[in-house]
Amino acid sequence: MAAPAVSDRALAERHRIGDPEAFAEIYRAYEEMVFNLALRLAGDRERAADLSQEIFLRIYRHLDGFRGRSSLKTWIYRVAVNHCRSRLRRRALVFERLAPRRSPGLEDEDPLENLADPRRSPEERALAGDAERVLQAALDELPAAFREAVVLRDVEDLSYEEIAEVLGVRIGTVRSRIARGRRRLAERLRESES
Repeated sequence: MAAPAVSDRALAERHRIGDPEAFAEIYRAYEEMVFNLALRLAGDRERAADLSQEIFLRIYRHLDGFRGRSSLKTWIYRVAVNHCRSRLRRRALVFERLAPRRSPGLEDEDPLENLADPRRSPEERALAGDAERVLQAALDELPAAFREAVVLRDVEDLSYEEIAEVLGVRIGTVRSRIARGRRRLAERLRESES
């Protein structure tokens, strides 16, 4: 992996010595990236917003631990993925124990409601919204390890090396998870078409 930008280390150092603008710069630079990752992993806008706030709180508290061995972007992805993994696993366990069983056919409110795109007709927006819901539902069915790898590669466009660093696994494991995740995702999408 290429050497991290000097500005990454400089931002972390400025934060370490108490410059409030340093964290504001980090937040502005990575806010959208963190939210989109949380949205894809959680599948719900409100939960993604909560997770994003929690992630930035962790980044703020632990930025002193950034040593510049990777890029700040990769470090932030790692913090975000680990936090989402932990919170979503904990939530799933609690939900499993406490939530009443749902009746088949009951649908949740659309978690990925598309914003209106003035370049698209209402029909195009509706079709895109349906496709997005189908894709998110298929992603939600993937095991977490596959979902994380596929989202980081195909949505966030990270390199295999960056994904390996973010997830703390070997590149071969990343390639395997992506291949298996894509295969399962394709199967789920084919099933939803029939």
